[in-house]
Amino acid sequence: MSQEHDTRSAVLDRFPSKHLPPPQLRDLPPAPSRLLPVLGPGVVAAGVGLASGEFILYPYIASQVGLVFVWAALVGLVTQFFINMEIERYTLATGETVLTGFSRFWRHWGLVFAGMAFLANLWPGWVTSSATLLTYLVGGTPTPIAIGMLLAIGVVLTLAPVVYTALERIETFKVVAVLLLVVVGATFAIDAAAWGDVPDVVTQASVPSEQLGFALLMGALAFAGAGGGQNLCQSNWIRDKGFGMGAYVPRIVSPLTGKPEAAPTTGYAFEPTEDNLARWRRWWRLANTEQLVTFVAITFVTILFTSLLAYATVFGRPGLASDISFVRTEGEVLAEAVGGWFGTLFWVVGVVSLFAAATGIVDYTSRLGADVLRVGYLKRTSESKVYAALVWGLVLFGCVVLLVGLDQPLVLLVISAVVGGFMMFIYSGLLLLLNRRVLPAQLRPRAVRVAVLVWAVLLFGTLSVLTFQEQIGELLS
Repeated sequence: MSQEHDTRSAVLDRFPSKHLPPPQLRDLPPAPSRLLPVLGPGVVAAGVGLASGEFILYPYIASQVGLVFVWAALVGLVTQFFINMEIERYTLATGETVLTGFSRFWRHWGLVFAGMAFLANLWPGWVTSSATLLTYLVGGTPTPIAIGMLLAIGVVLTLAPVVYTALERIETFKVVAVLLLVVVGATFAIDAAAWGDVPDVVTQASVPSEQLGFALLMGALAFAGAGGGQNLCQSNWIRDKGFGMGAYVPRIVSPLTGKPEAAPTTGYAFEPTEDNLARWRRWWRLANTEQLVTFVAITFVTILFTSLLAYATVFGRPGLASDISFVRTEGEVLAEAVGGWFGTLFWVVGVVSLFAAATGIVDYTSRLGADVLRVGYLKRTSESKVYAALVWGLVLFGCVVLLVGLDQPLVLLVISAVVGGFMMFIYSGLLLLLNRRVLPAQLRPRAVRVAVLVWAVLLFGTLSVLTFQEQIGELLS
C-alpha cells in the first residue's frame, strides 16, 4: 500500500500546483485498434493552415524563381510536425491543454499566449481575401461580402451542437475541394515540361534571397501549413476528438443547441503501470501517424501543386502582384490556357479554402481564450459560453474594422507578422520544459525530439528578430 501511495505521489508531485490544483489520477483509456476513428485533428490543422501561404505566397515565389524553394515547405512542415506532437504529448497524457500546462509554471502564461493570438488575428484577413476572390466570380464589393461571411462564421460556431464536429466537417470539405483541384489541375493545367522540372525541388534547391528578401523566404519556411496560435490549439482539437486522457474532458458545445457537461478546471494523470504504458504507446503511434498522413502530407502536396501550377502558367510573367490580386491574374491565365471552367474552379476552391481558414482562425483564437479564462479566471462560468462570447467579439470587431475602412492596416499586419514568430519562439522552449519536467520519465521526449525543439527555438527566435527589423523598417520608411 505504501509503495502504491509513493507511486501515485510521484506522478502528481511533478505537476506544479501553486496556481492550479493537481490533476486527478485515472487510467489511460484504451486506444482504437484502427487509424480511421482518430483521423480529424490533422485534417483540421491542414484545413485551417491552408490559406494565403498556399494560395499566394508559395505560388508567388514559384512564379518568380521557379521550384527551387519548395524544399523549405517540407522543412517547415517537419518542424511543425514535431512541435505539434509535443503539444499533443502533454494533452494525451493529461487531458489538459498546453496553455494550462504553461500556466502551472506562471499563472498568466496562458493569458499571454491567448492575448497574442487575438492580436495576431484582429484584422479579418482570410475572410476578406475569400470575399475578394468571390468578387472575381460574381462581381460586387468585397467589404459587405466579407461582413456577411464573418456573421455566417459566428452563427456556425455558436449554433453547432458540438463545435469541433462542425469544424472538422468544414475543414474536411475544404481539403477534399483542394485535393480535387490538385487532381484536375494535374490532368489539364500542368504540361510535361513543368512536370519535368519537379526534380528541381531537390537538385536546384536554393535560398533566392537576392530576388525576394531573406525575411520573406524564412517566413515562408517557418509558417508553412500553420504557425502562431494555431499550433497551440492542437491540444484543444485532439481533446475534443477524445485522444488519450482528453476522453475524460467534455467538449465545447453551443450554449443554445448543445448539452453542456460539468468539467473540472484541470486534467488527469495516469500511473505508469504496464497496462497504461502499453495503451500510451498505442495512442502515441496513432497520434503521430494521424499528423503525418493528414497535416504534413496534405499540406505539402498542396504547396507543391499550387507552386507547380503557378510555375506552369505565370513563371517569368512581369508585374505580378504578391497579394491576393496575384490569384486573379493566375486564374485569368488558367482560363485562357485551359478553359474558362478551370479558371472558375480555381477561384471557387480559393473562396472555399480561405473561408474555411477564416472559420478555423476564429475558432482557434476563441478556443484558446475560452480555455485560459475558464481554467484560470472564470472558474464558475461555462467554457462554451465564454467561447461563444469570444467568437462574437472577434466577429463583431472584424466587422467594425471593415466598416471603418481599415483595409489591411499596416499596424495590424506588423503585429500579426511579429507576434506569430515570437509566440512560436517562446512556446517551443516552454514545451521542452513542460514535457521534460512534468511528465513521467516513460512519457518524455527523447533526444531527437528535444533536438528539434531546440532547432525550433533558434529558428523562430531568428525569424522574430528578422521580421521585426524588416517590418519596423517598412513602417518607418
